[in-house]
Amino acid sequence: MANLSRRRLLTATGALGLLAVTPAQALDRALRETTKRAIAPAGTTLETVGIPVGAGFRRLAAGPGWPLVVRPDLVEPKTGRDDRRTALTSFVQLTDMHVIDAQSPARVEFVHPFIGSAHRPQETLGTHGAAALIKRVNSIKGPYTGRAFDFVLSTGDNTDNHEIVELEWFLTLLNGGTITPNTGDPARFEGVQNSGSTLYWNPASSVADMYKDKGFPLMPELLANAIKPFTSPGLNRPWYSVFGNHDDSVQGTFPSGVPLVDGIYTGSVKIEGFSSQSDAAKLAQAMRNSPLKAVELLLNFRGPIRRVTPDARRRPFTPKEYVAAHRDPRNTGPGPVGHGFGPANATGRDLYYTFQIASGVVGIGMDTTNRAGLADGSLGDGQFKWVERTLKAGSSRYYDTKGNLVRTSAADTLFVLFSHHTSTSMDNLLPDPTNLLEPRRDGAALVALLNRFPNVVAWVNGHSHRNAITAHRGATPEQGFWEINTASHIDYPQHARIIELTDNGDGTLSLFTTLIEADSPYEADYGDGSPAGLASLYRQVSLNDLHADPGLMGGTVDRNTELVLAKPF
Repeated sequence: MANLSRRRLLTATGALGLLAVTPAQALDRALRETTKRAIAPAGTTLETVGIPVGAGFRRLAAGPGWPLVVRPDLVEPKTGRDDRRTALTSFVQLTDMHVIDAQSPARVEFVHPFIGSAHRPQETLGTHGAAALIKRVNSIKGPYTGRAFDFVLSTGDNTDNHEIVELEWFLTLLNGGTITPNTGDPARFEGVQNSGSTLYWNPASSVADMYKDKGFPLMPELLANAIKPFTSPGLNRPWYSVFGNHDDSVQGTFPSGVPLVDGIYTGSVKIEGFSSQSDAAKLAQAMRNSPLKAVELLLNFRGPIRRVTPDARRRPFTPKEYVAAHRDPRNTGPGPVGHGFGPANATGRDLYYTFQIASGVVGIGMDTTNRAGLADGSLGDGQFKWVERTLKAGSSRYYDTKGNLVRTSAADTLFVLFSHHTSTSMDNLLPDPTNLLEPRRDGAALVALLNRFPNVVAWVNGHSHRNAITAHRGATPEQGFWEINTASHIDYPQHARIIELTDNGDGTLSLFTTLIEADSPYEADYGDGSPAGLASLYRQVSLNDLHADPGLMGGTVDRNTELVLAKPF
């Protein structure tokens, strides 16, 4: 949290007088104060939060909720604002769902000792966990405004390996319908988790793998249950999506469109290990910083293989097909048609758009992926200038690049921007192979642009898999805005976030950010094959992943917050 002193934080949260009491008493008081300010906290982390219990393979239990933390980084809040505030919008951010075909041959699970995200022991249950999260969203509303959600937006990495079947599952999850989370052989699982390799958790086998060495139990029916059909309720609100690197690239890293690589998807050969640890380490290193070298190493990689059942549905989709699938009338669901993508996006080249959030509030969906590959992103110069034009068209006044105030005849609009990448992960300036001569713009350039417009209130994004909220100060208080980053739904803690924008009636606005968990039990029997039970196990296994990072939870200032900013007009 930039430049926020401990005293200011304590003053803003009403906690200065709590220093003499115990931490438990302070938390209890803070929660009571939070409950007073909230209208509808039920079903959110204001009410209850899962907490790890036990040793070894830990379970989850219901714990006390997280209190509201007021962030005065940009402007000091004024008293009495709860009695004056007017709701402008309320919506939900989903992010990094990584809907995954866990049996695909076009995966590199074997590098997980070097890149933890290459394989997760919970990934076979991802669709069940996502359906439980959607069920939660459908049952709640804005906790501080009581306003029904205007929309839901998924900020990229909606699929894990940009496969046609993963996209079908993603669309069915959000629109509602039956999913059979299985590819290849319709009668059995053919992924690494029944390979017998000690590199992976083999839940149905007694093989002494590296996960069981850390306490992972036997779950003999897990894989069989994971591939059975089940039904997603679908969202009961309009929804949108933006494009992420995993929606564009092989494993979110290798550049797409390389025929030999794309051919691996629908083939019958799956690499399940490595012959040389040093070769696996070299491949992992190339995946971080050299996309073309990574392709070369992948095509020449050697390791234990498995023959699997080919499946044409594993074919990678293109950006054009991603848009077409969203615009297909069969996938309209609760709407809107195209879920943000219109005729201008049909070529798949320019995957950015605007949409009306509510009266006086407009959303901007950006495409921060770089078609050259690698995980991090940037903006093409054409899109960067489009964002600038869009902001100018909705601003009665803004600042030019020299800091001079420019006045226009435009009506004022509040803007909320959405993207996959964060300001600090937009440093991939490699030339886009679809437009080699176009300059790329990094995150710092985008922040500087947004700071020129007082009516930009927030930039909402994902990619980091981490809860983090950053204040971006401008030259004047009203030029500041908030960057809101939320943890993924594949790595623990598997959160989504409610965001409510209010007018406080005193020259300030507030953004309330409240985290939510999936609607599934904190604990389930290991043999529970019901959709709710599998969603519960999805969360519990993710808690125990060997590569789990406790830092993804974020601090108290990154979770349930009130972010105060100056009203620009």
